[in-house]
Amino acid sequence: MAPDTYQSIDHPSEGLYKEKGSKFISFAFPVQNEETIKDILAGIRKEHFSARHCCYAWSLGIGQERYRVNDDGEPSGTAGRPIFGQIQSHQLTNILLVVVRYFGGTLLGVSGLIQAYKQAASDAISNTMIITRTVEHILEIKFDYAAMNNLMQLIKEEQLEIVTTHFDLQCTIQIKVRSTRLEDVESKIAKIEGYQGLKIVQE
Repeated sequence: MAPDTYQSIDHPSEGLYKEKGSKFISFAFPVQNEETIKDILAGIRKEHFSARHCCYAWSLGIGQERYRVNDDGEPSGTAGRPIFGQIQSHQLTNILLVVVRYFGGTLLGVSGLIQAYKQAASDAISNTMIITRTVEHILEIKFDYAAMNNLMQLIKEEQLEIVTTHFDLQCTIQIKVRSTRLEDVESKIAKIEGYQGLKIVQE
């Protein structure tokens, strides 16, 4: 059975690393999609428009299925990869790490750059909290009003979280279900008399 938990960070944070006059300011963000990542990057670039480089790495998906690294003009492999290395070494996903560099006038060399971006990214991670999150789906269930008691009893027994409800002659309710329990819960709901159908509205 595929895992339904992953490690990410609890809240945004910042870090800092200085070397030979250069200042590396780092940022860590919990993220859920690429649209959010693009918005955050645009905001950082606008705020730090005078910085020499804005390098980053991100990962999305329970198994880090999607990821990207960007050196933003630094020598290939000296920025994005070290930043992503910190994401991997901490076994994180659904995270964006950005390191903004203000050049101090002294070249650091390949090894110096790798170390600087690695340490800056590590500092941002150390200033937030690593947490375990659960992969959940939101199910929308349609049912007759007469099925209300049986459905609510099932929700209570399965300890499911209710997201929204709409009760009328035809009722609708949305609940959160862990991905590993999805098939079992769907099967039990389908057996309730008065059940009319369900769909996943968020994965």
